[in-house]
Parts: sequence; C-alpha cells; structure tokens
Amino acid sequence: MTAAQTAPTVAVAVTVRKFAPDDAAAWDGFVRRDPQGTFFHLAGWRSVLERAFGHRAHYLLAEDAQGICGVLPLAHVKSLLFGSALVSTPFCVYGGALAVAPYVRALLEDEACELARRLDVDYLELRNRERSRPEWPSKDLYVTFRKRIEADANRNLEAIPRKQRAMVRKAIGRELTVEIDGDCGRLYPAYAASLRNLGTPVFSRRYLELLREVFADDCEVQTVLKDGRVLASVLSFYFRDEVLPYYGGGHREARNFGANDFMYWKLMERAAVERGTRLFDYGRSKRDTGSYRFKVNWGFEPAPLHYEYFLVRAKSMPNLSPTNPKYRLMIAAWKRMPLWLAGLVGPPLARHLG
Repeated sequence: MTAAQTAPTVAVAVTVRKFAPDDAAAWDGFVRRDPQGTFFHLAGWRSVLERAFGHRAHYLLAEDAQGICGVLPLAHVKSLLFGSALVSTPFCVYGGALAVAPYVRALLEDEACELARRLDVDYLELRNRERSRPEWPSKDLYVTFRKRIEADANRNLEAIPRKQRAMVRKAIGRELTVEIDGDCGRLYPAYAASLRNLGTPVFSRRYLELLREVFADDCEVQTVLKDGRVLASVLSFYFRDEVLPYYGGGHREARNFGANDFMYWKLMERAAVERGTRLFDYGRSKRDTGSYRFKVNWGFEPAPLHYEYFLVRAKSMPNLSPTNPKYRLMIAAWKRMPLWLAGLVGPPLARHLG
C-alpha cells in the first residue's frame, strides 16, 4: 500500500512533521477521539521513554487545514546486545499509526520507513491491533485479552467461569485487604520478585514512578495485604472507559492466599463500580503460556496482535522473546540469581528489551 494508491479523489493537502512540545494537548485530544486510539498512543509516553530509558523519541503527526489528522509515536531503541530498532511503541502492548483515512496512515508509515533508513536501524516495528501493511512480514506471537464489564459487581463475578469464580470467592473469604498506594514503594519489591522468578530482567523503580508522575490519576497502584503483610501489587492504566492492569507481581506467599485472584477481582470491581470503566484489558500474552491460560480461565477470549516489520538492515524478523531457545540458559540462570543482584543488573538490561 502506498499513499498514492489510497489518496482521496479530491486532493487534500496533508503534511507530516515532527512532534513539538506544544502539540501535546492536541495530540492527546486526537488520540482520545480516535476509535483505535489507546493509552500507549498518548504523548506522555514520549517523556517517559526519554527520561526513564534514554531512548530518543521520533513522534510524527499529520496535519491538514483542520489540524491533526494522524499520529505515529516512534522511539529508537538500540544496544550492542539486541541491535537497533525503530518501534511504535517500545515497552507498550499497542502502537502504530492512527489516522482519519488510509492515505494519511500510509503517509505516516512511509515517513517512518524513510526515518528508519536515515537512522540505519535493523528494522521498523509497528505494534498494530489490525493489519496495516499486508506486504510486510508480521508475527502473531502475542494475543490480547479485552472484555466488557458491568457496573454491577455481582454480574461481573457471575461472568467469570465457574472454576475461576470459585477461586476468587475462596480468596475473598481469606480476609485479605486492598489499598490504593501513593507511590511504588510496595509494588516494586513484589514486581521485581515475580520477574526474577520468571527469569526476566526487571525495570527500574524510577520507570514505574515516572509513569505515575506523567499519567497522574490515570496510573494507579493497588496493593493486597494479609494482616499488614504485602502479598501482591499491580500498577494499572485508565484510558477513556478502559482499565489496563500492566505491571504487577506477588511474593511467594501470595499463591497460598490466592492473592493474585483477589487482586484482579478487586481491580475489576473498583474499575467498574467506583471509576465507571466498561472494558477490562488484560494486556498481551504469548500464546500457550501460563499468563495466557490464566486470562482464558477468567473468561477472556484471545484476539491476535499484528506486529509488522519493515526490514532495513535485518534479513528477517527479530526474535527477542524468552521463548527463543538461544535465551534458555540465560533465563535459567536468572531464575537462580539472588534478588538483590537481579535488582541491580536487571534495569540496565531491561531498558533495551522494548
């Protein structure tokens, strides 16, 4: 698909340019109005990516006589170990261009391809929910889980499949409590422990705190306790009428009390009843993994994600997934690493795993 092939029959002057700081309000207004807009398209991510990781952002916007008619968030992630890539959007589930018409989307994507060439990256990656460039290679490693929720907590509970519903009710009966935190102080140790146990490098606490700073009330931390002891915690995003639990984890003791089941149920209850959200987005998972099965057990149907690639220096699509056999030994070693050491060496490595 080219811009010429999808241009309107009546010429409309559209220009593509770089994002400027004073574009933020108009950019976010466009994202919130666009039916395909997501939390990960918001302009605040530009600041987070640059301040937390040092990755240079290249946000592009398209304009016509009426104002912004398309946006494409991009960031350049490069390292000696994992190569160089232009990604929309790193560390995010969704990305890609938003536009009022296919030809505007094509203009933005064509400009991204030119930028990828100028930066001499290995590849350009667009994390689309729908296919945009069928002629490009695409991987279907990930799926996403999204489900409507009701204002009535009892109806949401009854909508959970019987076996999982029984686990939630059992957890409710264990006298767990939940609190909304003002910072990431209790979240971070639980999150870091969970990632170490999975063999995955952890992000820095600064990154999580920056998310809270930049997105304010749209970024919330919820922590589960038993007799004052932290069992589990999760950082969630709110966007329009959606809630997205994104970074979470639990200590080893959490499983004994069903703390994760309780945590996600209380989040669903708070989001639906107290904050008026109507869609629960469980985020992405790799097919046939533990997190995939966990979400299916909650009654969520997987929907494919389409990560599309424009290859520049690379000869084939990248495979940075933990399922790649070349990382098997490193993952196994990471799981045995002392938690203090994983917390020390993890963030410098994780900043390149966008």
